[in-house]
Amino acid sequence: MRRFLAVLTARNLEFVRDRSTLIWNIAFPIMLIVGFALIFGNANPVFKVGILSELDAYVSQPQITRSEQVGTVPYASQEQALAALRRHQIHLVLDVDQRLYWINETSREGQVLEELLAWQDPEYRRRLIGGFEVRYVDWAMPGVLAMNIMFACLFGVGYVLVRYRKNGVLKRLHATPLSTLEFLGAHMASRLLLVMAVSACLLAGAIWALDIVMIGSYLNLAVVGLLGTLCLISLGLLIAARSRSEELTGGLINFSTWPMIFLSGAWFSIEGAPYWLQLLAELLPLTHMVEAARMIMLDAASLAEVSYHLSVLVVMTVLFLSLGVLLFNWESDHR
Repeated sequence: MRRFLAVLTARNLEFVRDRSTLIWNIAFPIMLIVGFALIFGNANPVFKVGILSELDAYVSQPQITRSEQVGTVPYASQEQALAALRRHQIHLVLDVDQRLYWINETSREGQVLEELLAWQDPEYRRRLIGGFEVRYVDWAMPGVLAMNIMFACLFGVGYVLVRYRKNGVLKRLHATPLSTLEFLGAHMASRLLLVMAVSACLLAGAIWALDIVMIGSYLNLAVVGLLGTLCLISLGLLIAARSRSEELTGGLINFSTWPMIFLSGAWFSIEGAPYWLQLLAELLPLTHMVEAARMIMLDAASLAEVSYHLSVLVVMTVLFLSLGVLLFNWESDHR
């Protein structure tokens, strides 16, 4: 335990004393949040219509959905569609089979679509629901936090291990009684503590400065953050398990991060995207971290309701960590 604590303390001090890296880890996500709030706070409406149908959605396609300004999102259940309507993620829900539509009483875009529907498809009957408007910055906040964690984990773990290996630090540590599990465990614990602390400060600052919506449990959100951080740390460990080239490691990290940036739903929803693209997104750890955090923050979801995403993160963590420990090499020359 003393060896573990010694490495943990040394790694924490190394990070804190690197003032430029510490400041950047805090300043970058804050700039992202403020920038998106200014740019997208009053963005032009994008019309989205949720479709419920088991029979003739294509045979009796409503006229309103044929407009180029209206995008459609198919939903498997009414509950899921109405939940999105309450959060203003979509602006109208159409049940094509029953000739019903639901509108959020607080949605201006929904009122425009309702007028078009009454003119083009007057046989549809009205259903009214309530809800609160979710600003883009509220919707994007879980993605901002998750992406900050992703970069801090992958680059903070990957580059540090490669630098240690390249400079011969790992080789010298290997000559001590320190075991592989003790070293990696301390390294992971250090990164976990620092990332969670910075993320908590960012969330508190965003709630104070931008009045970010947070209606779920902070404890549940912490569990999601903990599992997601562990998963991404394990992925960083796997990427840097044998590499001694910072250029190669940087390329592998970028190869891992860019798909997660665009497909995880951090910045925009991929609902309505091709099915194969949605399947690909399910293979990315950031997708499950963002979705679980968003469900808790905006829908007050319980851990049971996000258990699927948590289970996937646990399985990925075990897989990445097992492979990373198995492939880990202390030597800088691979001998």
